[in-house]
Amino acid sequence: MLRGAAVATAILCAYGLGMVSGSGSQRHSAVAGDGSVLDEAAAKIGGHAERPVGRAELDRAAIEGMLRGLGDRWAQYYSAREFDDAEGRLTGHYSGVGLWLGGVDGDPGARAARSGVVVASVQPGGAAARAGVLPGDVITGVGNASAAGWDVERVAEALRGRPDEPVELTVERDRRTMRFHLVRTPVPAGDVTVTELPEQARMIRIGSFTRGTGQRVRAAAAGRSPSGGPVGGVLLDLRGNPGGLLDEAVETASAFLSGGPVVTYEPRGLPVQRRMVTLPGDAGTPLVVLVDAGTASAAEIVAGSLRDRDRAVIIGSRTYGKGSVQEPIRLADGSVIELTVGRYRTPSGRNLDGVGIEPDVAVSADRPPKEAERRARTVLRGLRAALPPGTAGPHKDED
Repeated sequence: MLRGAAVATAILCAYGLGMVSGSGSQRHSAVAGDGSVLDEAAAKIGGHAERPVGRAELDRAAIEGMLRGLGDRWAQYYSAREFDDAEGRLTGHYSGVGLWLGGVDGDPGARAARSGVVVASVQPGGAAARAGVLPGDVITGVGNASAAGWDVERVAEALRGRPDEPVELTVERDRRTMRFHLVRTPVPAGDVTVTELPEQARMIRIGSFTRGTGQRVRAAAAGRSPSGGPVGGVLLDLRGNPGGLLDEAVETASAFLSGGPVVTYEPRGLPVQRRMVTLPGDAGTPLVVLVDAGTASAAEIVAGSLRDRDRAVIIGSRTYGKGSVQEPIRLADGSVIELTVGRYRTPSGRNLDGVGIEPDVAVSADRPPKEAERRARTVLRGLRAALPPGTAGPHKDED
């Protein structure tokens, strides 16, 4: 799932006002009578600041400041509306232009001020795809606003909106500025797309891990080839996949394993949880997984589990390296704080946080995407050729 200085000023004022407003007993008396020192600070700021500022704005600044104090890079505050929108994305029900975004070098948390928020992937059939937006385009503006200094979440929020509303997208491509007039549309549950390849192979692309992704992948992996026979090989494309729901990642990995562990989850203050295969899947069809620097979080859980279980060959460039799990906590007004609540490890015990997954077959990130796909299809043919006669197609392995 799958987040300034004004905040620091608000917090400093909150404590600074207390320090100069009188003795310790006087300060405690004021707090006892009128609420917390933060309430007092908010009232003073609202009443005396040169620029008018509302209490809701100050509350948000204070909360975001507290979250920054945790040192948790993934901690995030959402208003009730923002969180409903985020949940809509996880259920596959939202309106947008059909883009997955990444930061510098595919880093979902990088700041645009360095070299821009980039298009990680484009949803086939979406508004952006129809207009000609391409992976690798650097987003420099949304609407009439410059995107300089914006992070991925802010760009994504600006691109989403009501169905049929237009939005102007400005990108930089090969040092040329390009503008696209896009119309937001309801985004279908199209995070899983299937493409038939020669030699009875099949490419399954996962854009993100929203609700139902695991079952759709399982159905795609188990389906017959166009000729009616078993699928001779699967190319699982996780490039540009920013993650999503942990349960869906476990279900997706389970679609290619007969049993055993998928991931180990270490929640704060609770016993370690070992997430196992949910239902035995196809553990025999040759499998290749495509990854890149935009492959993060839940997508890394899938790639890491299939690698550790010797189930797949990983091809592409090093993945992002996010080994933490976030959980939303609802506040009284409907707003939400999202915090890191635990860490996960691959079945062999590897922590991917800040490290990522090094592919078995490296393809430079500077190469066109088709180059990685070509290498993957070559490896897939080799895996299929190495199978004993009569064993091609789904079968169960030994745990």
